[in-house]
Amino acid sequence: MESSRLLLMLSAAFLALAALIAAGVVAYGHQRRERSSRVVMDALNRSGVMAPAAPGKPANILNSLDGEEALPEHWLNTSFGKALVAEEDRILLGRCGWGSSRSQLQYLIARSVCAVMLPLLCAFVFSGSEHFLLSLFAAFTVGFLIPKWVLRSVAGRRRASVARELPLLVDLLGLLQGTGMSLDQTLQVIGSDFGNVMPVLSREVMLANQQYSRGSTRERSFGRMSEVYQNENLANLTSLMAQIDKYGGAVQEPLRVFGERLREQRKAKMKELIGKISVKMTGVMVVTLLPALIIITAGPGFLAVIRALGGMTK
Repeated sequence: MESSRLLLMLSAAFLALAALIAAGVVAYGHQRRERSSRVVMDALNRSGVMAPAAPGKPANILNSLDGEEALPEHWLNTSFGKALVAEEDRILLGRCGWGSSRSQLQYLIARSVCAVMLPLLCAFVFSGSEHFLLSLFAAFTVGFLIPKWVLRSVAGRRRASVARELPLLVDLLGLLQGTGMSLDQTLQVIGSDFGNVMPVLSREVMLANQQYSRGSTRERSFGRMSEVYQNENLANLTSLMAQIDKYGGAVQEPLRVFGERLREQRKAKMKELIGKISVKMTGVMVVTLLPALIIITAGPGFLAVIRALGGMTK
């Protein structure tokens, strides 16, 4: 029994070591490609020979320079890759802003390492336990699910940030359009200058501008935001902006009406939250304030009764 446990621990240790070596090799390759891409980009910027892509060839020169095409993307299409990075995980990565192939590969490596390292740690801690195999299975399950739990937490925070930043985005669109800027100039300013106040939506607007500059339609570039974050108000705004870009027309009045509707929705949501908080506070007050109130109000009466009973016994 002890020999089988020792063999199991040694195999887990060698497997973890192999996973760490593979992760180190991949990280080192990524670092070398990023360094070489920065050198090439700096040289091209200094020489000014950045030529546009050939027509009918949608390959992105930036992706080819930063090593995106050199990544082992076939790992993601294997059965092992699809098991570790499922379609739901790829959607969550997109909601977290990590939808590139590099991020998916990093998630695959992180999930593999966690699924191996946590059972290894559990094997060293519970080596003499009666439920050794059960603890190993539980550790493997938790290690396999930890990266997904982290993704869900980050995606939830980003969705909440989108809901908070959307009214400000609508106000900025109306304000900049009122100064005489075109739609393209407005989106460029929002994507480049308002990242400190709208960290999520400004980056999404910047990505939409990049897709539009590479030949994509405005509707398709904006459609990504509504598909990724599943926000109805954001989908309505992107549809409105796509229609304005396609057919033209005045934009300030629709944006003003849309902003007022968003404010009304936020007020209704705040009233709902306040109502829920008042209900929850009722239980807190019963648990905390009621005993103190009973002691203050009924305490003198209880003391008097105790003194009277004590005098009768004498």
